[in-house]
Amino acid sequence: MAQERLLKIIRRFPERRLLIVGDSIADKFLYGAISRVSREAPVFILRHESTETVPGGAANCALNLAALGANVSLISVAGKDEAGMALREKLAAAGVNVDGLVLSEKVQTTEKVRILAGHSHSNRQQVIRVDYESAPFKDASLRETINAILKDAISAADAAIISDYNYGLVDEHAIELARETQRAKKIPVLVDSRFRLSEFSGLTAATPNEDEVEHLIGEQIASTAQLEASALRLKEKLGYDALLVTRGGQGMMLLENNAAPLHIPAVGADQPVDVTGAGDTVIATFALALASESSFADAARLANYAGGLVVMKRGTASVTAAELEHSINDLKS
Repeated sequence: MAQERLLKIIRRFPERRLLIVGDSIADKFLYGAISRVSREAPVFILRHESTETVPGGAANCALNLAALGANVSLISVAGKDEAGMALREKLAAAGVNVDGLVLSEKVQTTEKVRILAGHSHSNRQQVIRVDYESAPFKDASLRETINAILKDAISAADAAIISDYNYGLVDEHAIELARETQRAKKIPVLVDSRFRLSEFSGLTAATPNEDEVEHLIGEQIASTAQLEASALRLKEKLGYDALLVTRGGQGMMLLENNAAPLHIPAVGADQPVDVTGAGDTVIATFALALASESSFADAARLANYAGGLVVMKRGTASVTAAELEHSINDLKS
């Protein structure tokens, strides 16, 4: 039975070692209640209620893997500032190995501040996001340090994830090291890259969304048949074994070698509460399942379950192995 097979995969999660390398972000959520309209301009005044900083980007991917029960190591760089220290503290508290998270005064931690507002007894809705972005990563000595840590750590991993948010941490040397390790150890190496996926050829798989596929192929997708054909061309161009395209409310589509496209309907509620960080949850689950002796198809199904759960949570969130098992058991009954 398919559900029993998925549950067996989940129960292997604690035995697996996953490595994440990429751009870490501090996701800050500022909550406030609308108190009145300003006299200075036609805008609402918010009465501050609370502020929360949580790991985002590659750090959120690591947090998701830890929540699913895996042994996780993160290789990244953050500033030796308040946001960077908060990232390190929260990751370590969640059980992530942060020995490879380098804090440096030479960089500024990228922060994405989301302001959520509402009336006193209503749900808070995001009204604006303010990004404090670090400069592109160019420090040669820091890069040498990161690549040395990566070389030592990747050989001990059962799978690796490259989480690229276009801040330049992962360079061609790191990509080639990942390719060599994949070939030598036969471990899955997966990529989540917003803008540079074409640079990450020759690896195992990637998890772009439909918009990212359109951007990469340079054309708008108007039908399922066109999506299948375009994604297949992209997969072959990149030399991947599989491509998992996320489609929001339409679920996911998996392409793998010598198999027909697999369309997986979305699970869960029709209207998501918050899609922030959902891509990190999807690739974390997909990679961990592959490391746990799953087929691509079953790994995609598990990633679909996890994605359906995480979008019903507010903010940058994660899914636990227990929640994943419960969701699968619900569909069994």
